[in-house]
Amino acid sequence: MTTLLFIEQMLNGLQFGVMLFLMSAGLTLVFGVMGLINLAHGSLFMIGAFTAAAVAAATGSFVLALMASLAAAAIAGALIELTIIRRLYDRDHLDQVLATFALILIFSEGTRWMFGSFPLFLDVPKVLAGPVTLPGGIEYPAYRLSIILIGLLVAAGMFALINRTRVGIRIRAGEADREMIAALGVDIAKLYTFVFALGAALAGFAGALVGAIQSVQVGMGEPVLILAFVVIVIGGIGSIKGAFVGALLVGFTDTMGRVLLPQIFALFLEPSAAVSVGSALASMLIYILMAGVLVFRPRGLYGVT
Repeated sequence: MTTLLFIEQMLNGLQFGVMLFLMSAGLTLVFGVMGLINLAHGSLFMIGAFTAAAVAAATGSFVLALMASLAAAAIAGALIELTIIRRLYDRDHLDQVLATFALILIFSEGTRWMFGSFPLFLDVPKVLAGPVTLPGGIEYPAYRLSIILIGLLVAAGMFALINRTRVGIRIRAGEADREMIAALGVDIAKLYTFVFALGAALAGFAGALVGAIQSVQVGMGEPVLILAFVVIVIGGIGSIKGAFVGALLVGFTDTMGRVLLPQIFALFLEPSAAVSVGSALASMLIYILMAGVLVFRPRGLYGVT
């Protein structure tokens, strides 16, 4: 592997990682603060992607499409929390799993009814359509580079929100002892709605960003949801820092594994066999990574011990 290819794949891993962070940050907050297993988080990712594609097609503005994805996912999240999720806080995790799985089916069929079964396509804005020449002569797609920058800015904003604001103090207190902050006069119901809507908005925003790279289709959120669960298990439930580090680890491991393993096996096997074996093992790497972390840190890298 050449140096240029290695750097390019590292950037791809970083881009994949920050996208996973946008997806997993809200999921880990909901799980950590509210104690809720939300399998419908991937559906909010899908809602953001479909909303962005529809608004971009209607207005021709990618910026409006991103703003619409944030708003639509946040509103959907708030409505879900107010009408359904709020009734599940005192129920066991099996009830939460069944209810949110039902939401997946409802959102999937509703999206198929509204937009049809065929994929939609969200075009990359013209200003970001070409490559950018980085130091060292590396040409990298401008849109993917913008995803990295946006993701890092959102991560910085999330760290500031959680650690530097009064709302963040309440969120962290709610994670530690929800009964106590309720006794101190904090409206825990409004806090839960805010946290759920924030997580939904981040998921929808991630869906809109990814929608310009791949096709927008029904069910696109479920594979990403699985990876988001891997991220929060590795990073530690309820930890934004853990979600960020876990997302980067998963992004780099998955991307570099798919490139390096077939080349390594090519030293010992026939080319076709090397690609087959290497690709199969690469798809397992993130789960091997998760298992390795759990052996030494059962609560994740930054989970509460």
